Amino acid sequence: MEDQKHQTDPTDLAAQTAVPDDERRWAEPADLVLIISREIQFRGYVDERAIPLSPSEGMVMRHLQNEPAAPPSRMAAATGLQRTNLSTVLRGLEQKGLVERRSDPGDGRGVTVHTTELGRTNYALVRREWAAAVAAAVGHDTTDLDATLTLLTAMENGLTRSRPLNRTRRPATRQ
Repeated sequence: MEDQKHQTDPTDLAAQTAVPDDERRWAEPADLVLIISREIQFRGYVDERAIPLSPSEGMVMRHLQNEPAAPPSRMAAATGLQRTNLSTVLRGLEQKGLVERRSDPGDGRGVTVHTTELGRTNYALVRREWAAAVAAAVGHDTTDLDATLTLLTAMENGLTRSRPLNRTRRPATRQ
């Protein structure tokens, strides 16, 4: 006679591994944000003056829009980049003429990173292109735009606030 206790019922296994409905629903915006980000990167820029940025370069430039002169340590903490990765990103941005490092006037040993005029102009230009692309994708319908911005801002703020200080897991993407 077969021992019924040790057989696995496929329906029981599915029930044990089923994702709760709310969790499945929260995965959708995360997935969509990643897809949208990739689509924006994929399409490139119409304006030939636009200087393309990697995702990490974009994070640094975004930070510098709010803090135009920042020490690298504060930039690393704000963007979630490790210092070695940030150093590589800053070298690339300097080579593109978008940022410059200057001696910290308060501490001659330190440096602060500043956006250049080209960096400010380029960031404004690429944001206009992003705006045009996403607006066209939804037929310029702004019906749910305010609610979408509120939700995405809350997500970004919450994720940034709860970011681990030390990365104990592998990153989801390479920087």
